[in-house]
Amino acid sequence: MFAIGNDARGDDALGPLLARRIEQGGFTDLSLFIEYQLQIEHALDLREAAAVLFIDAAKGLAQPFEFSPVEAEMGTPVLSHALSPAVLLGVYQRIEGRPPPPALVLALRGEAFELGAPLSAEAAAALEAAWTWLNGRLSASALLACRAAAHA
Repeated sequence: MFAIGNDARGDDALGPLLARRIEQGGFTDLSLFIEYQLQIEHALDLREAAAVLFIDAAKGLAQPFEFSPVEAEMGTPVLSHALSPAVLLGVYQRIEGRPPPPALVLALRGEAFELGAPLSAEAAAALEAAWTWLNGRLSASALLACRAAAHA
């Protein structure tokens, strides 16, 4: 599980904030990485994963959070240190020579991403809604079932 974001940039802190709740929940069977951004090296962290969840803030969502499957993106060259989840999965596939583990994105609605901004009221509400929904689904088998339902 990757929680992506920067605590110093307002609503961009949503990923790390949700990750801290997961840590406090005592879910010991999960590997959790809290990162500012995804890097090429994170592909190696996917090697033993049964499923992967990427948690990040997003602008322009119509609802407090969106949960969707993500597939490897093979056509995008890696020219930067910052990667999208799809590109990271593509890197994994290129270096491992096999498909990446099933992956999902949990995007939380954010509004204010300025440096030094506090968490907005909208983001705080999105955080609560996402935690309530995710709390009952924090296992690899449950995430895989959610992914199958999202594909249907």
